[in-house]
Amino acid sequence: MGWTRNIRVAALVAVAALGLTACGGGDDKPAAAGKGGAPIVVASFNFTDSQILAEIYAQALEAKGYPVTRKLNLGSRELIYPSLKSGELQFIPEYQGSAIAAGFGKDPVKDAKGEHEQLAKLLEPSGVSLLDYAAAEDKNTYIVKADLAQSKGLTTISDLKKLDKVVLAGGPECEKRLTCFKGLTDVYKLTNATFQTVQELGPRVQQLDSGGVTVIPVDSVSPQAGDSKYVALKDDLSMVPTENVVPAVTKKVLDERGADFAAAVNAVSAKLTTEGMRDLNKRVDSDGEKAADVAKDWLSQQGLV
Repeated sequence: MGWTRNIRVAALVAVAALGLTACGGGDDKPAAAGKGGAPIVVASFNFTDSQILAEIYAQALEAKGYPVTRKLNLGSRELIYPSLKSGELQFIPEYQGSAIAAGFGKDPVKDAKGEHEQLAKLLEPSGVSLLDYAAAEDKNTYIVKADLAQSKGLTTISDLKKLDKVVLAGGPECEKRLTCFKGLTDVYKLTNATFQTVQELGPRVQQLDSGGVTVIPVDSVSPQAGDSKYVALKDDLSMVPTENVVPAVTKKVLDERGADFAAAVNAVSAKLTTEGMRDLNKRVDSDGEKAADVAKDWLSQQGLV
């Protein structure tokens, strides 16, 4: 989904003013010999799943001899899209539905193939193209405490109408997005819902656990989505679109690098699954492993390096 932990607008402005060279998660690794040319700048949003995916694609490209520069943990689309358009960033693993809704303010068609075509058209004027999308989805999932769900009979988002008061905690951008709080009020017509800004996932989960808030968005690939302490509410009115992972790459890079480059990227996408990504996310978020290490393991297990 790509946005549940975005940085604040003030920080966006500050970072944009400083330039993206001030950002980055992890050291740039030396380029593998073989393909030459300027390094391909691979970026990620500022949450675990995106960073792992960026590492997977970056390492797969390096294994094929393509030089790569990493700009990880950058923030939200509001920061990244202008830099993608300018060519300062050249490759980012995107999430189709959120890219359409949050990146362009359009309604996603809500099937993977249709969204791929829709997003490709939206990105085309910016000089950005899409490669194959993966089966893996990282979509916004709404969780409540299991005991609350049991006592009040909550199985769907519509069931939140049964409560006297609903407090949704999310990042600041959630309040205005149809896939988040605005969806509760505009799609589900909840008149009992209020919004609370809680920037990071950790504090958000703590607020949920303590009863300070009722419901929070988490990624479908996050450990919480499969934890028996919580119930993931069914999105019965399809507020959240499908969110297949798809590499967005500048046309310049695709033109310069050719079919072998596209094939190397598509080979990675063909192996990505939601369950597999949940396991990798758990290894980083719960077990404390590094994104680069779990990416390397995964690529090795898939026979891609």
